Amino acid sequence: MDAETLTRPAVLILLGPPGAGKGTQARMLEDKFGLVQLSTGDLLRAAVAAGTEAGLAAKAVMEAGELVSDEIVIAILRDRMAEPDCTKGVILDGFPRTTVQAKALDDLLATSGQKVSTAISLEVEDAEMVTRISGRYTCAMCGEGYHDTFKIPAVEGKCDNCGGTEFKRRADDNAETVAARLVAYHAQTAPLITYYDAQSVLKRTDAMGQIDDIARDLEEIVGAAMS
Repeated sequence: MDAETLTRPAVLILLGPPGAGKGTQARMLEDKFGLVQLSTGDLLRAAVAAGTEAGLAAKAVMEAGELVSDEIVIAILRDRMAEPDCTKGVILDGFPRTTVQAKALDDLLATSGQKVSTAISLEVEDAEMVTRISGRYTCAMCGEGYHDTFKIPAVEGKCDNCGGTEFKRRADDNAETVAARLVAYHAQTAPLITYYDAQSVLKRTDAMGQIDDIARDLEEIVGAAMS
């Protein structure tokens, strides 16, 4: 790896089915390495609120009840990655979801001489996902994730991160919906594992253990990617 490549921001991707812990782990990596977690949903909402060109395009599509195109998402991602706080690198959570999006991301990065640094596959068992997802909830103030069994606030009813006392659960976090989402994941997103493996940037980690153990494994992977 040459000196020029070393100075480029890291582009990390977390892959895994719903409930694998991508959001929780991304926030921990964000704090550890000074990276910026980029979630597609958050990016869309922020771009719409800011009234950017891509945000206005996304707003028009959403108000028409249609899905935002890959082109608009890529444009929003491009604008966000150009902001100063992304100089160390970004963690993409929830994007790309398909190989078509992965190729579009490659094209975007290539315009600035970049490429995906590492794609990390959080390996989990489908049967475990129902238990994980049905018990999860988030802080209504900052979005910090919790779980009835695996991660509860240190002080009952109070967010560890911001001190908020209001929490929320997703209406679709139930067994039937989770099963459908897993089917969609395996059909559309799992092929990304093959895609990034072919590019020799794929790393796998067992995500069935404790959060802190998984975090240590990911820190080792990300640390190597940024060295």
